[in-house]
Amino acid sequence: MSFEVLVALRYLRARRKQTFISIISLLSMVGVGLGVCTLVVVLSVMSGAESELKRKILGMNAHVMVYKAGEVMDQPQAVLAKLRRMPEVSQAAPFAYGQVMVVSGSGASGAILRGIDLSGALESLDLQRVITHGSLAALAERDGRGVPGVLLGEALARRLAVHQGDVVNLINPLGEDTPVGRAPKSEPFRVAGVFRSGMYQYDSSLCYVSLTAAQSFLDLGRAVSGVEFKVDDIYAADAIGRRAAETLGPLYYARDWMTMNHSLFSALKLEKITMFVILILIVLVAAFGIVSSLIMLVMEKTKDIAILKTMGATARSIRRIFVLEGLIIGIMGTALGLASGLGLCALLARYKFIDLPVDVYALDTLPVQVEPLMVALVGVSAVAISLIATLYPAHAAGRLDPVEALRYQ
Repeated sequence: MSFEVLVALRYLRARRKQTFISIISLLSMVGVGLGVCTLVVVLSVMSGAESELKRKILGMNAHVMVYKAGEVMDQPQAVLAKLRRMPEVSQAAPFAYGQVMVVSGSGASGAILRGIDLSGALESLDLQRVITHGSLAALAERDGRGVPGVLLGEALARRLAVHQGDVVNLINPLGEDTPVGRAPKSEPFRVAGVFRSGMYQYDSSLCYVSLTAAQSFLDLGRAVSGVEFKVDDIYAADAIGRRAAETLGPLYYARDWMTMNHSLFSALKLEKITMFVILILIVLVAAFGIVSSLIMLVMEKTKDIAILKTMGATARSIRRIFVLEGLIIGIMGTALGLASGLGLCALLARYKFIDLPVDVYALDTLPVQVEPLMVALVGVSAVAISLIATLYPAHAAGRLDPVEALRYQ
């Protein structure tokens, strides 16, 4: 152990005449730990929210959707064949969608109707995992009266007061052709199941039917609204979507999951950076405590510093002693904060004891995802701030003149 480390540890452990200095050092250590703990928990929660939103969005939507400009896609099989020849595309399926009104005996609500190819949806979507009642395969079944099935979001089903097996009426506001013009079209559908994705905007506004039922109800014939597909690299979805549109021709365009949710994830990223900057101020406040305790320690140890210098210690060695002293306080506070922050994150992830109102937030519980790189960044930042806080007191101790210090001793 070097001379500077030995003296720094001795000063840290020694019983001081001014216990107030020791209290300030302890409070500085606790302050650094509190700031680090808060940073770890808040950033882990925000990372968890981003990851959970991403998982739920990709579970309810494909990675890329391809549309035909200004009209429906009347030859989906030709489009599917071209897409499936692309090496980046893993699964592809046609879909149909439209805005409808869902009416039950207890109320009515607007909704987005999505018709899905059941064989392709099992691969391109993650619906089966979120279904709480019924099954996705039940959409293909018709009851004795020939009524097709519909899969409703949990919040939508609760609003309409319907359960599995009940019958609701779907109204197409665009209507159908009649001798006197177009009139709204209404058809009965049997509730084949209820899903709960955990995102209120999906659970309150989405309903699924089979592709053939949607084509019939929306008067599409054999056409579809578009084709959706999954890719191997979800972060390359925008580039793959552009290549897919170029392959299909000038009338086609693609929308990927990142483009459709760009504002959401940009806001989350900005909030994460802002929270880091704001919460690091807690560590900065604790650093002022380190500065105060070291300055008072230098004043208390003036005689000791003068004696060390007369025995041959250089100004550089004296500076190192006080830098190490403050650095030890910062490292111990950082370690305390990391341990408590990671422990709290583990409790939040395991017990999920904080519930969120689903009508306000997109998530129903507080998600947590600890990122090792983020934890390392927080730890390094806290230690760096603690190191910077030691520079002025250490410089003042190194400049101390032993003659002046011992003159009145």
